[in-house]
Amino acid sequence: MLRTINFMGVRNIAFAITMFLTALALFSCFHKGLNYGLDFTGGTLIELTYEHAADLPKVRKELVDAGYHEAIVQSFGATTDLLVRMPGEDPQLGTQVAAVLRQTGADNPVTVKRVEFVGPQVGEELRDQGGLGMLMALGGVLIYLAFRFQWKFAVGAIVSLIHDVVVTVGILSFFQVTFDLTVLAAVLAIIGYSLNDTIVVFDRVRENFRILRKATLIENINISTTQTLLRTMATSISTLLAIVALWVFGGDSLHGFSVALFIGVLAGTYSSIYIANVVLIWLNLTTDDLIPPVVADKVDDRP
Repeated sequence: MLRTINFMGVRNIAFAITMFLTALALFSCFHKGLNYGLDFTGGTLIELTYEHAADLPKVRKELVDAGYHEAIVQSFGATTDLLVRMPGEDPQLGTQVAAVLRQTGADNPVTVKRVEFVGPQVGEELRDQGGLGMLMALGGVLIYLAFRFQWKFAVGAIVSLIHDVVVTVGILSFFQVTFDLTVLAAVLAIIGYSLNDTIVVFDRVRENFRILRKATLIENINISTTQTLLRTMATSISTLLAIVALWVFGGDSLHGFSVALFIGVLAGTYSSIYIANVVLIWLNLTTDDLIPPVVADKVDDRP
């Protein structure tokens, strides 16, 4: 039988670390801000097809030499396909860049398949809708847990999810990782992953309230977390391995997505133990919150 680990014995140290990391993340978000990609700021997207396999470093150098220092060059599907992204409000920018690449790439002819201009107005709408989608997801989680478990569990889960999102976004801000729609999708996926991890622990806590009648709340949480530890580790490690594969082999287009997921999975695993559970202790969850007390039948003593 697995020995019970005293997770909550270091909850005060974990809380101090949590507050420190959260404060740093918020400071980075407000001081440095997010490095919004073209999906949010607007710009030009050019899809190119080369006759032979494209040389990404060479294409980047050609664009830099031509004065396009902020151009982002990514593989797109086959080795002959490239995607070029760059800021700018000139609708003719895509045509100008394509002309530069045609002149410098005579040994490997290039064809322009698609040129799209995303205006800043569209980017602003995408940013607002993305934030609204995140708030709606958190609201749905709160309602679901309040009905599925109990409102104290809902508060613990929401605090945990907010921590995961803030820490993830703060680290992305600190390292100025490009924040585009794929990264926003990763942040929304983090909410689902962290919630699933938290619910597994919460469900075991609720079950043990019925089994371990004489155990204190802290003892219950330690036992429940220990019982779900192997499942949590197996899920987290397998997920991280898949994310690392995306990070290494997915190319530049999936770099931000995989980085955000990697941070979020680590934060979600930590928060399901040291934030969600700690909130239950702060709110003083009791057996009566889950099991209504038995009301004795009234005795009719009338003659």
